[in-house]
Amino acid sequence: MIGSCEPFSGKSALVLGIARQLMLARHQIRFGKPLATSFELELVSKDLPKLILDDDVRFIGNTLGLCEEQLIPSLHLLAPNTADQRLANAQLEAGDGFQSLRKQLQSSFSGLTILEGAGSLHEGLLYGLSLGQVARGLEADVVLVHLWQDSRSVEALLAAKDQLGEQLIGIVLNAVTPEEVEDLKKNVVPALESLGMSVFGVMPRSPLLRSVTVGELVRRLEARVICCVDRLELMVETLSIGAMNVNSAMEFFRRRRNMAVVTGADRTDIQLAALEASTQCLILTGAGEPLPQLINRAEELEVPLLKVEHDTLSTVEVIEQAFGHVRLHEAVKATYAFRLVEEHCDLKRLFLAIGISA
Repeated sequence: MIGSCEPFSGKSALVLGIARQLMLARHQIRFGKPLATSFELELVSKDLPKLILDDDVRFIGNTLGLCEEQLIPSLHLLAPNTADQRLANAQLEAGDGFQSLRKQLQSSFSGLTILEGAGSLHEGLLYGLSLGQVARGLEADVVLVHLWQDSRSVEALLAAKDQLGEQLIGIVLNAVTPEEVEDLKKNVVPALESLGMSVFGVMPRSPLLRSVTVGELVRRLEARVICCVDRLELMVETLSIGAMNVNSAMEFFRRRRNMAVVTGADRTDIQLAALEASTQCLILTGAGEPLPQLINRAEELEVPLLKVEHDTLSTVEVIEQAFGHVRLHEAVKATYAFRLVEEHCDLKRLFLAIGISA
C-alpha cells in the first residue's frame, strides 16, 4: 500500500514509478484504491454504480497500459452524500465490501497488487477504509509518501509509525526544496533511519507536478474563455499579478516561466507585456472588456484569455489553492513522475523490503 499523512503528497506519482519498474522487470501488477476519492458523477443524488473505478485508477491504468481486469474497483466513494449515509446508519466498518475485496485479492492472480490509500491517516475511518484499517485487514506492507518542510515534519511520521507498527516498511520524502536534498540525505535521513524508518527516497519539489492546467483554472474560477479555447491543456507553474508599472512588469515577467498572469481588465499595457513573456494564460478581473487588439494578439500567440467575476485578491486565492492540489491526470506529468521516482528513489531496496526482486 502507498499512503500519506496528508492529501496531495505524491502517492500517484510514486505508484506510477514503482509500477513501471515492476512491469519492466516482467512482473504482473494490478492497482486500485479501496476508497475512491476522485469519481465524476453527473448528479450526486444519483445512485452510485455497482463498480466504482476511481479516476486516478483509470488514469494510471491507461498510462501503464493495464487491462480492465488489472484495475481494482473501489468499495466506497468518499463524498458528502455517502458520508451522510454512513453517519446516519452509524456505520464504521467496511462491511461486506471489505470481505469482497479480500476475496478478490486472494483470487488466482499471481502478480503484485498495489493499493493507494486515502489522503491521510484518518481519512476513510467512517467507511472502515482508512490506511491503517485496510493495511491491518490485508496484512499489507505500507510505504508512506511524505511532504517535507522542515524537521517538524517528522512528527506526522512518528504518529504514522505508532499507528501502522511493523506494517510501515519505509517512507519517501517528497517536495523537498532542491537545494536542501543533499543536506537531508546527509543529516535527516540517518536520523530517520535511527528512529526505525527506512527512507527509500528523497524527491525534490517539482513545479511541473504542482502545476495546474488552464482548463482546471477555468473550472475553479468559473471563468469565461474569450479566446484559445483549444489551448486549455497548457500547464501553469507560477502565478504573477500585474499591478505594477509596465516597465517593472516586463522585467518581472522575463524572470518567470509558464505563468498565469492576473491583472485588471483596464490594464491593457500590462496585458500586452504579459503576452510577450512565458504566459500560459491571461486572467482579467474587474469591470470592462479587453480591447480587440489584445484579443487579436492573444490569438496570434495562442494564449488563452480568461475573464472572471471575482476581484483580483479572490482570484489569486483560488489559483494559489489550486497549485499542488490537483490530481496527476496529464501525460506530461506522468512522464516526469517516471523520471523523478527512477532518479531519486532506491526502488531495489524497497522491493527487497517486500520480498521481491526487480
